[in-house]
Amino acid sequence: MTNLAVTEPEAEQADASECIDRLGNRLIEREKLSEANLLRAQRVQETSGESLDAILIKLGLVSERDVAEAFTHLCGLPLVKEWDYPEVQPLEEKQISHRFFKEQGILPLYEEEQIVVLAMANPTDSYAIAALELATGRRVVPRVGLRSEIEAAYERVYGAGKSTLGQIEESLSLVDDLVNAEDIEHLKDLASEAPVIRLVNLMMTRAVESRASDIHVEPFENRLKIRYRIDGVMREVESPPARLSAAVISRIKIMAKLNIAERRLPQDGRIQLRIQGKEIDLRVSTVPTLYGESVVMRILDKASVVLDFGVLGFSPDTLRRFMEILNLPHGILLVTGPTGSGKTTTLYTALQRLNTPERKILTVEDPVEYQLEGVNQIQVKPQIDLTFASALRSIVRQDPDVIMIGEMRDLETASIAVQSALTGHLVLSTLHTNDAASSVTRLLDMGVDDYLLTSTVGGILAQRLVRMLCTHCREPYQALPEMVEELQLRRFTDTPQVQLYKPVGCEHCKEIGYMGRMAIMEFLIMTDELRRLVLKHADAGDIQRVSQEQGMDTMYEDGLRKAVAGQTTIEEVLRVTQEA
Repeated sequence: MTNLAVTEPEAEQADASECIDRLGNRLIEREKLSEANLLRAQRVQETSGESLDAILIKLGLVSERDVAEAFTHLCGLPLVKEWDYPEVQPLEEKQISHRFFKEQGILPLYEEEQIVVLAMANPTDSYAIAALELATGRRVVPRVGLRSEIEAAYERVYGAGKSTLGQIEESLSLVDDLVNAEDIEHLKDLASEAPVIRLVNLMMTRAVESRASDIHVEPFENRLKIRYRIDGVMREVESPPARLSAAVISRIKIMAKLNIAERRLPQDGRIQLRIQGKEIDLRVSTVPTLYGESVVMRILDKASVVLDFGVLGFSPDTLRRFMEILNLPHGILLVTGPTGSGKTTTLYTALQRLNTPERKILTVEDPVEYQLEGVNQIQVKPQIDLTFASALRSIVRQDPDVIMIGEMRDLETASIAVQSALTGHLVLSTLHTNDAASSVTRLLDMGVDDYLLTSTVGGILAQRLVRMLCTHCREPYQALPEMVEELQLRRFTDTPQVQLYKPVGCEHCKEIGYMGRMAIMEFLIMTDELRRLVLKHADAGDIQRVSQEQGMDTMYEDGLRKAVAGQTTIEEVLRVTQEA
């Protein structure tokens, strides 16, 4: 506990009342809070009487960590790390009620002869400090803690290891008789119970904190499984029992404005939330399974999306070749890869680069994931016959310069895209294929004429996402000579010894060893030689071989280069490429 050690004399701390008065201004300075939201919280404070920090967090205007870091700066106090919390009771049983700790959001960390070091969600709470000093007869030294971490430590120390989920489950036993009810009104009542609401909110908040892209809620015979997809890999988290399936799933459906009475057909909806001070969209999909409805929520965090080619993983050479095709006045630029490979983000980044006052840009998407200022975006609605094809037929008459199609799904959509490119438009779209060369044969199989394909397609970008190593804890090692020889790694470095990196795990990456993802990619440019091959209906292998001869690096080679550079691992590259 070196960062919590008390020095003599203890460093001067700012006045408590001054800290809380300056809290709002500090959050505004750090761009964590707007002035309008601060005024809104202050109005709520006038009627509720709660402290400003608690209201800001409860309204979702800022995160717990934002408030804690502001208190740390304003009060001159250290921040308690997660591992600094005690595993056993730090004070004698008789000294003070445990309930008091829970109600006040405080937890003793350790005691010495004359002092008690105290973690506090609100270090300006002079009442809690005075009460503890009176009860223990010692001087209280406050430290700043996150309320959720204080509560988790309290349950570990005083609550016989019960987690927050455990408490919620216990509360739900009060409404257990409603769980198996078929009556829709009873189901609505159940989903509106406070413990169910807390459980679902906790599930979503933890997912955002964990940087998850998706939440999977899957009912099975004896359990309700909850999993998060973090950096492309599924991770199971603490789950409630199967008897709560109806309550949890109904609550999610109510939030997404879905029909809770319909449990036989798939449904799609959307939830808009404010979590940790950020606007979060959740795209909700339900499908009926053997033991109930399986729910997947795709988390769309607008603030976390960085539309920058360098951040996405473009190497300088690939970016140069890509921009040559993107800057052409007309033609088709395709981005291909499996679901969840970052195709849409790449297209949005390209649109952001093209988005100038001189250009009219129209998109047809299913769904519209992120709103782009200055871009006209159309949401496909098949139920009213607004499909990709029907929307495209209309928008060509809107005089666009650039058209973005969410996905080429059928011949009709592909044909309109080709015609648009022939009539002077730049068309961006996605396909689901394994590599760049396969996209050509896929379009031919779809029924697009070969001569039209060679006339319009300018370039095809294929990509996959690999997890990036955490820069705080990655560990270098010398690659084995056999690995260097087999993977031909020497071509990616000038040093005599080939150095690779492995994941370790630390507080920054939550002990995973990886943090964030980047793309590995290959970019095929349609040259005259490739056009001749397409007209001969050559297979994907021949097109791939000629592309490589003309200077295209494959995704596999791009991944190996990034592994040697220490951005990812060899194992990650092999996991996502077909060379594995």
